[in-house]
Amino acid sequence: IELLNGERFRKDELLELMKDDEFYYGYLGKAALSSSSIKLLLDSPKKYKYVMEYGSQESNALDAGWLFHTCILEPDKLDKYKIIESSSRNTKMYKELSEGDICLLEKEADEIQLMREKVLSVDLFKDLIQDGNIIYEQPGITELEGLLWKGKADIINNSHQLLVDLKTTSNIQTFHSSCYKFNYDSQAYIYSKMFGYELVFIVIDKNTHQLGLFDCSEEFLQSGQNKVAKAVQAYNEYFVNSNIDLSQYYISKT
Repeated sequence: IELLNGERFRKDELLELMKDDEFYYGYLGKAALSSSSIKLLLDSPKKYKYVMEYGSQESNALDAGWLFHTCILEPDKLDKYKIIESSSRNTKMYKELSEGDICLLEKEADEIQLMREKVLSVDLFKDLIQDGNIIYEQPGITELEGLLWKGKADIINNSHQLLVDLKTTSNIQTFHSSCYKFNYDSQAYIYSKMFGYELVFIVIDKNTHQLGLFDCSEEFLQSGQNKVAKAVQAYNEYFVNSNIDLSQYYISKT
């Protein structure tokens, strides 16, 4: 496998390295494209270059979505965080007890545990997430439009031959339209090609705890494919086949 930076790996070796978050989000975040790259490339190639130079923005510890994923898929990762009974991270108590480390507030720990219980209380969701031949946090790579793409599937349910992706939302009634805004269409397309299964989203509203199950239409996947093609076009135009000075790049609108 040849990465965007020209380095080469054996596929099995690369997939093993991708299990480490530091390698996946750090080194490989700059050496392969992902669904997160699409937003950057389509928004501004200058923004993409900035992130590649100063670090990936994909992983955000203690983000609500990350905590929810981790609580269901890798609860042992939460054990490294001390839980502090404080109303916020600005209180004197938190600053004294945390000793400069990142800690979980007790209300955060309680909230993600409650969200986990809500999701797993639905028989179908529990079946898709926990029962049968299940693989969690499975890294993958694939070539699309001539470039290498990386991804990490939340859940591969081989028994149902489905990919299951966990999402949180602030309004489940508008999640359908938010999928396009946050490029979940391109994620669904990339992952379906990468792992060979259809993808479904299990969604929980952070405010109401309303649950939802969303599958992907052909139109949705086509939208994702179109974004992949446009992102590759932008990447090739600004970073492969051109010596364009991005300091001169600007967005012009009326």
